Amino acid sequence: MAVAFLSSCVETPPAPPPEPPISAEAPKRRPDRPVADQAALREARAQKARATNVAASVAADSPASRNMRDYLKGVEETLLSRGLLRTDDGSDIQLTPERLTDDFVLIALYDEYTRDGERLISRATPAPLRRWAQPVRLRIEFGDSVSSAQRARDRSDISSYAARLQAATGHSVSLGADTGNVTVLILNEDERRAIGPRLAALVPGIPDSDVAALSNLAPQNYCTVFAYSRGDMTTYDQAVVLIRSETPPRLRRSCIHEEVAQGLGLANDSRLVRPSLFNDDEEFAYLTHHDELLLKILYDPRLRPGMTEAEARPIVLEIARKLLATST
Repeated sequence: MAVAFLSSCVETPPAPPPEPPISAEAPKRRPDRPVADQAALREARAQKARATNVAASVAADSPASRNMRDYLKGVEETLLSRGLLRTDDGSDIQLTPERLTDDFVLIALYDEYTRDGERLISRATPAPLRRWAQPVRLRIEFGDSVSSAQRARDRSDISSYAARLQAATGHSVSLGADTGNVTVLILNEDERRAIGPRLAALVPGIPDSDVAALSNLAPQNYCTVFAYSRGDMTTYDQAVVLIRSETPPRLRRSCIHEEVAQGLGLANDSRLVRPSLFNDDEEFAYLTHHDELLLKILYDPRLRPGMTEAEARPIVLEIARKLLATST
C-alpha cells in the first residue's frame, strides 16, 4: 500500500384494461399492513438525539478538548480580524493559462510530505499525477463528542460539497450512508489520540508513521488527509480525512473543502498559488474558482494517472487555454 502525498416528453395514454370475464372472482382483499406509530417513532428519534447530545457534552468537556476548542476559536478570530478566510470564490483575480498551468503542476504533481523510512517529512516532492478511477463515496464517522445538531450540519455541508466536486470533475462523488472509500473522521482530542485501532481496521496495512501522524496531530494542523493506492498504482483506492471536532464554523467548513479536494488528487499546498484554498496563507476559506479549474484539469480524459510533469505540462497548458477562453 502506498500513500499519495482529492425537453419534456408526453407519454401516449395507455389502452384501457380489458373487461374481466363474467366468471372472474372478485380479487381477495390484501391483509392490512401494520401502521407505524408515528408518535412512537418521533419519541424514539428524540431519545436517541438526547442520548447523543448528553454523550457529546460529556466527551467535549474534557480538559484537552476544551483547550483545543479555545485555541481554534482564537485562531479563527485572529484570521478573520486580518481579513483572511475569505468566502468569495476569487473570480475577480485574473488568471492566465500559463499561471494556471504552473499552479496545477505545483498542486497536483507534487506531494506535500515525503517519507524518510518510517517518518513523514514536510517537504514538497515531485510526484506522478494521481486521481480516482472508481466512484468516490464519502462516509462520515463522528466521535461521541459531536452533537446531533452538529452532525446534521456536517452531513449537509459534506453532501452539498460532494455534489459541487462531482460537477467540477465530471467524476462520480457522493456522500454514502454506511459504506465508502473516503472516510471522514470528525473527532475531538481524546478520540483522535485513541484512533489507532480504528485506523488499522479502516486501512489494513496502514503504515505506523501514518497512525502516529494522525494520533499526534500538531495543534496548528486543524485537519489532514491521507490517500492510498495499491502497490505502485497511481489511482487512489482509499482515503482517510481527519477533522478536529473542536474547529469553529468557518475553519470547520474550510477543512471539509480543502481535505476532501486534496483527497481527490490535489495533494500539495503552495504559497505561490492564488487565488486558492491550497495556500497556507489562509486567504481563502473555501474552494475557489481557480481550484475548480484545477479539478477540471485533473480529471480531464486527456490526462492519465502516472503522468510526469514533462508529460502532463503541455497537455495541461492546452486544457487551461480552453477553460479560460470559455470562462471569459
